[in-house]
This record gives sequence, C-alpha cells and structure tokens, in this order.
Amino acid sequence: MDLKILLPYRIFAEIKNVSSIVAETSEGSFGLLPQRLDCVAAIVPSIFTYETDSKSVHYIAMDEGILIKAGTQVLVSVRNAFGGTNLDKLHESVEKEFVKLDDSERDIRSVMAKLESGFIYSLEKMQKE
Repeated sequence: MDLKILLPYRIFAEIKNVSSIVAETSEGSFGLLPQRLDCVAAIVPSIFTYETDSKSVHYIAMDEGILIKAGTQVLVSVRNAFGGTNLDKLHESVEKEFVKLDDSERDIRSVMAKLESGFIYSLEKMQKE
C-alpha cells in the first residue's frame, strides 16, 4: 500500500510499501491490510501505527481527521501529527506541543477578552449618545 499523510498546510509523509496500518476511531481501533475493501473512517486523536515491507514499525501521534482507503492508496488527513519510531520520544514531542498550544490558547483568550470588553464599552458609549 502507499500511505500519504496530509496536514492542513503541508504533506506530512508519503510512504511506499506499507504492509499494515492500525488506526483508532471512535468505535475502536482497526487494521488495514492491502487486501481490505475500500473504506472511509473518522480518526480520533491517538497513536497511528504502520509497518513497512522491511518489517519496521512506525508510530505517529495524530489529531482528529479522516482516513480513506481506495485500492492500494491510503490517504490520511489530520490537523496535526508527530512522527517517530520511539514511543518515549514521541510522548515527549506531544507533551511539548501541548504546552506550546496551551500558551498560545492563553494568549488568544487574553486578546479575545480585550476585544470583547472594548466592544461592550463602545456599545455602551453609543447607547448613551
């Protein structure tokens, strides 16, 4: 199988000669082999696993998205992904990204609060006039 993983802003990975895939959905995990019928699945945030013909297993931490299998092509489109063969290093990468996202969300909330208070102040000022 040929696996292509897409992010909103770039192609994360293109892997040839994939022998098996394990993905997680809201209904549980399922495996894909080259002979499996075509399918579509909604992926939940989880660890996506694939094995190549060389018998090496790879892990990718993925955000929610969609998986489409058509013939020998498997297309996965997700919001965010982190790859690696070592689960410990993958865990560290995901933790660092969550901390970065938390900081980013805090900054966004602060800006939104300022915008909302400015908007309310302007509305009150217009009503008084």
